[in-house]
Amino acid sequence: MAKLAILTGAARYDVACASSGVSRKNEGGIGNAKSFGICHSWSDDGRCISLLKVLVSNDCIYDCRYCVNRRSNNIPRASFTAREIADLTLQFYRRNYIEGLFLSAAVEVSPHHTMEKMVRILTLLRQEYEFHGYIHVKIIPGADPVLIQQAGLLADRMSVNIEQPSEQSLRLLAPQKSLPMLYTPMQQVRDQILIHKEERKRFRHAPRFAPAGQSTQMIVGASQDSDLTILHTTQALYRAFGLKRVYFSAYVPVNQDSHLPALATAPPLLREHRLYQSDWLVRYYHFQVEEIVDPVHPQLETEIDPKMAWALRHPEFFPLEINRAAYEELLRVPGIGLKSAWRILTQRRLAALSADQLKTLGVAYKRARHFITCKGVYAGSRPFDPLTIRRSILPPAPSAQQLTLF
Repeated sequence: MAKLAILTGAARYDVACASSGVSRKNEGGIGNAKSFGICHSWSDDGRCISLLKVLVSNDCIYDCRYCVNRRSNNIPRASFTAREIADLTLQFYRRNYIEGLFLSAAVEVSPHHTMEKMVRILTLLRQEYEFHGYIHVKIIPGADPVLIQQAGLLADRMSVNIEQPSEQSLRLLAPQKSLPMLYTPMQQVRDQILIHKEERKRFRHAPRFAPAGQSTQMIVGASQDSDLTILHTTQALYRAFGLKRVYFSAYVPVNQDSHLPALATAPPLLREHRLYQSDWLVRYYHFQVEEIVDPVHPQLETEIDPKMAWALRHPEFFPLEINRAAYEELLRVPGIGLKSAWRILTQRRLAALSADQLKTLGVAYKRARHFITCKGVYAGSRPFDPLTIRRSILPPAPSAQQLTLF
């Protein structure tokens, strides 16, 4: 239990986990991983989790400046054996605490040694204990490709944390790492996923390799990299390695180091949130990074979301007639999401839509009314002025209050 307290606490800074997105059949064993996700619980720091998120060891040979487990830190060290991790997973599952496992580790002894230990854990769970629940495993860069291959055949999702968006920042904050070193296992996972997908088209019972894909994580605020650099790297990772998700983690100062920024207030959680919103626009709303941020404005606005910021910078695109706009144009309207855009397309085939009907289709009409017309009627303030819209959307500044003497 002492080991568990140390190693689960050390794992809370890794946010790269989510619902499974995979179906793994249970043929008489233990556990289940459904395609609609896993039951969720809440960690002590407020994050929504569904997995036993634990490190195999926090005894790291690296000295990354931002990491609480860095070699030079004087903290309690602990390591689990493969059997201990497997037993803990089964005990937590049987008590209905978890539905899966998020397995990571500090680099103990060497990358090869650490990855070999993680493969032993996966082998015990899948083959000896017949555990069919969801397993997300972190790849150790620099490990033998054979071990990564074995892990991919046993795990549902794999990930390599890129940590920083540029080589310069990574070299400054993690001297033992480099982007080519991190990209190598990511490329191997991508290639193996494609190879096994083709094999399954030809052979029904061919094994699956990391069926839930791979993901990564970047720390936001530990370096001077702009949002433009972060989003460019994010877009490149999606295109090059077919990632399912890029996670952003607001920098939390856990070490005293001159190379790290000293935060006077809370971690930059709002900046993290805006990056997630931008990531969503790139992945699902057909935006390009260059439309969201550019060299003139390399940082995202914090007062308004990136979709609204784009709309206010392009008044020539609005107002948009809701009954004639294409699907891609509807996605550019603040207050209209993916589902509401499809509902608009479906309903307007029957009859032209009015403002009252838009409210029933899931449109955030208070935001959207500034950018659309319904049957030629514009419900926003005249004339169409971005500054006026911005003032109406932003919350009012708190008014000064007279203090009482009593």
